[in-house]
Amino acid sequence: MASTQRRPTPRRAAGSADTRGTRPSGRTAGRSGARPAASRPRPASPGRTKPKTPKTRPAATRTSAGYAVPRPEGAGRPGIDRRTLIKGAAGIGAVGVLGSALSSIQGCSSKSRSDTQAPDPVVVDEGSATSVLDSYTAADAAPGLTQTGAWTLPLGTVLTPSEGEWIACTLTGENANPPVSAGSFSLASGTARTVVERPRTQGATYVVYEARCSDSVYAWVELDTVSGSWTLYGSAFSGGALTGEPVELYSADTEWEPPLVACSGNAVVWLVMPVASGSQSTQDSTCHIWRTGRSEGSVVVTSHGRFACEPTVSDGVVTLVPRVREDEGVYYGITAYDLASDLSKQVDQLVLPQTVRPFSAVRMGERFVFQIEANYQSGGQLGKMGTYVSQKDGSFVSVAREPLAAPAGKGDIVVVKVRASYVVADLADSTYGTLAAEDRAVDYGEYPARVGTCDTFVTFCTVKDPTTGYPSAVSVRAFSVA
Repeated sequence: MASTQRRPTPRRAAGSADTRGTRPSGRTAGRSGARPAASRPRPASPGRTKPKTPKTRPAATRTSAGYAVPRPEGAGRPGIDRRTLIKGAAGIGAVGVLGSALSSIQGCSSKSRSDTQAPDPVVVDEGSATSVLDSYTAADAAPGLTQTGAWTLPLGTVLTPSEGEWIACTLTGENANPPVSAGSFSLASGTARTVVERPRTQGATYVVYEARCSDSVYAWVELDTVSGSWTLYGSAFSGGALTGEPVELYSADTEWEPPLVACSGNAVVWLVMPVASGSQSTQDSTCHIWRTGRSEGSVVVTSHGRFACEPTVSDGVVTLVPRVREDEGVYYGITAYDLASDLSKQVDQLVLPQTVRPFSAVRMGERFVFQIEANYQSGGQLGKMGTYVSQKDGSFVSVAREPLAAPAGKGDIVVVKVRASYVVADLADSTYGTLAAEDRAVDYGEYPARVGTCDTFVTFCTVKDPTTGYPSAVSVRAFSVA
């Protein structure tokens, strides 16, 4: 097993207030409050088992690629995000069943990019976005989607967004030891299998916390339920099973949140951020990458403040949302990086109005698709709740509903999860339809197991038994995307 990376000592002087990644609370933004978080620590130089004090990176500047439309500013709130869903669903499912960039302008930096100024914030007038629900023609069915499969899995199974035929999931154990294991679901066979039966980390209080995969790599997080410490592992993966010796990629304590992870091809990308209310809150947040065959991961992007949301990968592009324009206020830059270059190449960037923090963001083809989960007091149209799709002419198409999961789709088809259904928009034909959730699934919610561009859109949900009214199974559906 490769050596562990651990989080080093703080980079910033104690006592400096960290307003750098906090987000306002409540549906109407304007009230301060840090986003709820778990804990975690952060690594030193790759391949070292003991902490090493890192060199402080100078504030960087950024390329002016992307949207440079000059305009004004806004504010936001914490809400139910994918992270909260996985933690809640895994905990409830397991217990219930067992008991029943980028070199950025002063905002972020990356070691292999030249530094130039980030684009100006994009602020557009309220009402200027084309509203799918108001301006598009309603269709009888969800345009571009055709159901191709439906399966039933054991209660407590939680799928996580994956790009290929295999979808990572957490499974409830056969007994209380272990309560949760890491697995994979096959779209070809409609069955789930165990990949990591029990935690590799020594100690009876460790559990499998989360899992992610592509068809070639598998990553999972193990969490100590008592101390809050965690460890991230990665391994080559094929045919629904690990094919190599797992590598310990990162280890941290309760001062650092469990990592936000994404997998694509043979790469694992993850974010490490300090707990917003912890003693390390003034430290930088970092993005790391590891590929199968390597002995350790490496830091590729540093944000001087918390990343706004989890990393996403689509069409070979990694989308991150680091802090930017740090000397001017709280700004977030939705930034696309080329995965093949290990994020050394920036593809595009869109800077949101001041204080506006996205719930999710992904690059689909030549478009940014991002979501705002609160109504801000300023910032124009992009300070209003909804899902936004950028267009080549600088305009936006919007779905004015509270987002509950990152969007997916293909080409001109965009699928947006809202409360009890999905809004499916065809941008080419200016039509939209609704994909309803499964029967008896509203109480627990139905969620996508895809993010970004996909040929097959996958959903999962916990459904109730029609006779008893109690949760009985997990239903999975697949739809081809035209």
